[in-house]
Amino acid sequence: MHDFVVFAGTVFMGFFAIMNPVANTPVFLGLTADDDPATRKAVARRSLLLALAIVTAFVLAGRLIFDLFGITLPAFRITGGILVFAIGYSMLHGEQSRVHQPGAGTAPPDRETELSVAVSPLAVPILAGPGTIATAMSFAADRSLAHLLITVGAFALICVISYVFFVSGQRLLRYVGDNGVNAITKLMGLILAVIGVQMFIEGAHGAIHAFR
Repeated sequence: MHDFVVFAGTVFMGFFAIMNPVANTPVFLGLTADDDPATRKAVARRSLLLALAIVTAFVLAGRLIFDLFGITLPAFRITGGILVFAIGYSMLHGEQSRVHQPGAGTAPPDRETELSVAVSPLAVPILAGPGTIATAMSFAADRSLAHLLITVGAFALICVISYVFFVSGQRLLRYVGDNGVNAITKLMGLILAVIGVQMFIEGAHGAIHAFR
């Protein structure tokens, strides 16, 4: 029993460090700054449920999924890094990324378009990115069913905590105003761009090592 408690604590702290709800909340606010409260809650709920589903799938069948599609973790990191950098670069210049925003001349975004940010970049690769997936697969590798359930349960708890942070973050908008939101968006854009570069470097490093 003591071993399970220690394992649960280790897994929880590992996921908390890699997901960091406190740091992700300003990112969430920047990406949903133009949304109404109901849409913002829906984005938070959808992104976290999708992240939980992805992590659970990789905990149960991570190696099989990678082998089935011929995907390597370095390739996943490189692709995720490019995507995060592109989104962060757009936010840094006060623009909405075309990854989750229609281009000029298109019809006004409908609710599904507004909610698409929940899939990318929130669920993937910010919440369930290469680091989170690698951490989950590491904790679950060659473990018993109880360890697998603890791993999934710990991540589910992190998702609940993140949802509380995301939803409570709406109150911040009332105090900081439009200028504050713009400042947060640009700051988080810079952070996302740096995270994207770091993910790319780690992916490239892993790819170089694989071919040595």
